[in-house]
Amino acid sequence: MKQSLEALRDSEKIHRAQLLALTKQYQLTIAEWQLLMNLADGHTTQEQLSAATTLDTSTLSRQLKSLGNKAMIDKEATGRDHRQLIYHVTEQGQQALTDINQGYEQLTATVFDKWTDEEKNLLQILLNRLETSLSRTNKNGVN
Repeated sequence: MKQSLEALRDSEKIHRAQLLALTKQYQLTIAEWQLLMNLADGHTTQEQLSAATTLDTSTLSRQLKSLGNKAMIDKEATGRDHRQLIYHVTEQGQQALTDINQGYEQLTATVFDKWTDEEKNLLQILLNRLETSLSRTNKNGVN
């Protein structure tokens, strides 16, 4: 039997591969999909997006440029000097976001199809506890 963290790591690899297949259908990366979700949630400036995603400015700029090149977002210059940019999800971006989110919901439903509500709740509790424990060990200097 696998150790808990090993099983979690292997599960994450499978899940990431499934997400990659889902987003790739729309020529997006997982990170670009997540960025689109943040834009759709109302984080429309680089400052807001950086805070919401914890991405550094250069990474965020590259991802925004890539989404713009794929016609998933557009930008509008605002302010007196027109240096502030406001980003918007385009119709094509919104359609991709809707389709990917529906696919993700189907994936989630399929994964947990045979699970009882009690099992799903227990998993959530244990994952939250694991996250807390991992965060605590990281703060205590354990690498």
